[in-house]
Amino acid sequence: MAFPLVQPGKIHFSTERKNNMRPKVYILDSVHPLFKARLAHKFDIHEDFSSGRDQLKAKLTDAHGVIIRSRITFDKAIIDAAPQLQFIARVGAGMESIDVAYAEKKGIHCLNSPEGNRDAVAEHTMGMLLNLINHLNRCDSQVRKGIWQREENRGMELKEKTVGIIGFGNMGSEFAARLQGFSCKVLAYDKYKTNYAPDQVTESDMNEVFEKADVVSLHIPLDEKNFYLADENWFDAFHNPIILLNTSRGPIVKTSALLDALKKKKVTAAGLDVLEYEESSFENTLNLAEIDDFKALAAMDNVLFSPHIAGWTTESKIKLAEVLIQKILSLYT
Repeated sequence: MAFPLVQPGKIHFSTERKNNMRPKVYILDSVHPLFKARLAHKFDIHEDFSSGRDQLKAKLTDAHGVIIRSRITFDKAIIDAAPQLQFIARVGAGMESIDVAYAEKKGIHCLNSPEGNRDAVAEHTMGMLLNLINHLNRCDSQVRKGIWQREENRGMELKEKTVGIIGFGNMGSEFAARLQGFSCKVLAYDKYKTNYAPDQVTESDMNEVFEKADVVSLHIPLDEKNFYLADENWFDAFHNPIILLNTSRGPIVKTSALLDALKKKKVTAAGLDVLEYEESSFENTLNLAEIDDFKALAAMDNVLFSPHIAGWTTESKIKLAEVLIQKILSLYT
């Protein structure tokens, strides 16, 4: 399976080869077995799924590369503890757990694999949207209780609705492609790009999205500029009531602001694969039962949740590995 590769230059290991040594790579999260199977011929592979930060600082002194998900934050302290480090490979798309600017300043290649789960995210986002406009969760719950309400559950067609996609990278562009079969009007906004939209997509600014969108889907990374992007002022700026979809990162949406927008019907429904209450590993959350805003959201039948699994399919687990393996190997001569 071929994927586009990032090739920011080659890494040479002439000294190691002279001494019959291979670059040492640490796998620090549970990942697909393909990593060991396909990299073992070129690298000395070590697995460590349990060491904490202090232990890793001692262990990574001889590391040439690390393969991670989100268990460990690679900040300045961890990076400085690995003086031989030449690449950090993140299985997935988001890079917020890596101080990329500092790593690249030190000549360390930072790799990720959004190509591997873009199809999964696009399909999950579409599934959430179709569920919400047809009230499927509510209908299912009612019918299971013997409640048979047809008029009260009249749905809405997606055809010719205007969908605003915020962030037009791997995930956003794939979601746009899925929308074409529904004859939607797609507005794309990406502040980092120009002249990027395909023929069926209108390259827009946020003012146009605010003015015209019926559905808004977030596909942007989490950084300082995007933290709480969707706050009270953001929701208030929309001219039409919107359906909100967030399959990117939880803290991009301020939960209290979303709750207020739902109460005011500025937002008619929301599909949330991510929450601002997640721990950095994404494996757990804060105690949701103690968070009033979350409990209020959870009581609404026009809010749909999933536990950060939009990119979490059987196929994407393989593709994420394949993409990253190719990118790692492409660094070396």
